[in-house]
Amino acid sequence: MKYERIKGIKEKEFRRLTGIKRKTFEKILEILKKADKAKRVKGGRESKISMEDMMLMTLEYWRENRTYFHTGQSYGISESSAYKNIRWIEDTLIKSGEFLLPGKKALKQDNTNYELILIDATETPIERPKKTESKMVKK
Repeated sequence: MKYERIKGIKEKEFRRLTGIKRKTFEKILEILKKADKAKRVKGGRESKISMEDMMLMTLEYWRENRTYFHTGQSYGISESSAYKNIRWIEDTLIKSGEFLLPGKKALKQDNTNYELILIDATETPIERPKKTESKMVKK
């Protein structure tokens, strides 16, 4: 989905679609555009998709747990380009320090109650029944 299609929707629908508020989205875009400008000082090609679309692609990847292949196909780029773009956005946001949670000591000293929700999305192998000799009958 392209950003041009959703930029006019209501705030509540934007949050339902992306998982974040529009204000947060704009703050992230500001950080990413500044980092992209610093990266492009040395030169380089422009990306095939806009920064807004890259951010939407990343949010889609995080929210829907889609593969890089499917995410890239939605935006008309290759699987490897989707991977590089998403990793760059993740690394840039981590380096910015804007969205870090406070450390353990700060949480213990502060009287503020935080609600933290963790989701375990690790992949586990499917257990398949073992073949036994009694099931393997020779004809």
